[in-house]
Amino acid sequence: MPEVKKNVTAIDANHPVTQRLWWYAIAILVLIADQLTKSAIVAEFYLGQREVVTSFFNLVYVRNYGAAFSFLSDAGGWQRWFFAVLSTAVSAVITVWIFRLPKSKWIESLALALILGGALGNLYDRVMLGYVVDFLDFHWSGWHFPAFNIADSGISVGAILLILDMFLTNQDSDS
Repeated sequence: MPEVKKNVTAIDANHPVTQRLWWYAIAILVLIADQLTKSAIVAEFYLGQREVVTSFFNLVYVRNYGAAFSFLSDAGGWQRWFFAVLSTAVSAVITVWIFRLPKSKWIESLALALILGGALGNLYDRVMLGYVVDFLDFHWSGWHFPAFNIADSGISVGAILLILDMFLTNQDSDS
């Protein structure tokens, strides 16, 4: 009886598609971390509750009906869907952008993965809850930075990395 060969293909870690999947995995990890931390805050805190952690940091449960720093939070409700559509469009663009980047653009890829994960985390809140859960409250000498969350952190760190990448890489080359 002839031998039947099985067509088994090992995952090639150097394959361009496999390499790009790591960036999407990072985005998913940001999304999961964001949602787990928000769920923990909602489960353990009542709205407005503040717990002092250090002399400059509190945990607090607040709802943000607007965008960054509560921009448009009292706009009457239309902003929920506006920001949801905007987040969806930006997420789609970033998903394609990551896929098209060459391997050498790893800082840009990481930055975009962090932004994508953060955008998806806040998009989920907006669509499912109608607001974004914020809980990280940093303060100094009576001044409080607006509360934020893990998704916002991913977006901010990603944006900083994109700016740094512009200064660190040679913009004239395609590599």
